[in-house]
Amino acid sequence: MHPIDTADPLACWDYPLPPELIAQSPPAARDGGRLLVVDDALHDREVRDLPSLLRKDDLLVVNDVTVRRARLACRRQSGGAVEVLVLRATGGEGEGLLRPARKLREGERLTAGPGEVEVLEHLGEGRARLRFHPNLATLEAAVGAMPLPPYITRPAGRDDEQRYQTVFAHEGALRAAAAPTAGLHFSSELLARVAAAGVERVAVSLEVGLGTFRPLTAEQMERGELHPERFEVPEASWAAIERARREERRVVAVGTTAVRVLESATGPGAGETRIFLREGWVPRRVGALLTNFHLPRSSLLLLVAAFAGRDRVFAAYAHAVAQRYRFFSYGDACFFPAPLGGMR
Repeated sequence: MHPIDTADPLACWDYPLPPELIAQSPPAARDGGRLLVVDDALHDREVRDLPSLLRKDDLLVVNDVTVRRARLACRRQSGGAVEVLVLRATGGEGEGLLRPARKLREGERLTAGPGEVEVLEHLGEGRARLRFHPNLATLEAAVGAMPLPPYITRPAGRDDEQRYQTVFAHEGALRAAAAPTAGLHFSSELLARVAAAGVERVAVSLEVGLGTFRPLTAEQMERGELHPERFEVPEASWAAIERARREERRVVAVGTTAVRVLESATGPGAGETRIFLREGWVPRRVGALLTNFHLPRSSLLLLVAAFAGRDRVFAAYAHAVAQRYRFFSYGDACFFPAPLGGMR
């Protein structure tokens, strides 16, 4: 364990990153990104090389969640603009982040194209319980935009409707306010090559939300929990995961969201997780990890460091900066073939 600065427990999770390395757009081709392979040494490869890095008996686990047009452009009756980021929704109600939130009253209705968003209850941290009139699908179609993260400084465009969505996302899965970004690297052609290499693939769903993208706080570091996120594990996926465990086959998680499901689930079906994976975590099911480069001071960076070792991850990130890799959601990827200390 690394010593923690009690005044700023996240200080040791900073790293220098030139702003121009933050990817503002995806690569020209889905599978056209670079891939840093991190084992006993660092190897500069391409995402298209992934099939050659996988074993014939590997089980690849992806997050098939669908990204909703979650960013709603709304207005108060006074004319003031309000942005609503829908985090989750069931039936006609849901939860969202409001910006600005401070002046909005409970019971206030915000105009959203042909309908309204009603603020039912403030939940703290800019969150509120909401009701959608006539329904969320109508509002998303009229005034919704793909929820690109704030470090992408341009507005979402038409291309983002496809590129900020994985090719294996489907309407039967959970819907989320952010993409499982490691999955964005997969084209249909790359998936076909993975299958041709004899690698089995299954899907789980995690409703990517605050537990994934909200900046960490000192309180969360102390408590050891993140914001809750819902997940689902189909029976066929769970059977394949258990079969891989019995046969001592490697489970390759595509992204930190797949990791969080694999380490949270105790069987098939729906659940909710607050799991915060950091130093001291010993993977139960995950034998390899494909993931993007993550923000400083983020729970995702702590997860990757717990899996692969903090020193090894920081050395990889320094190499990536020196070699001008592209960072974050639309950026390049890295592959960790085994957890710290090898396969467990």
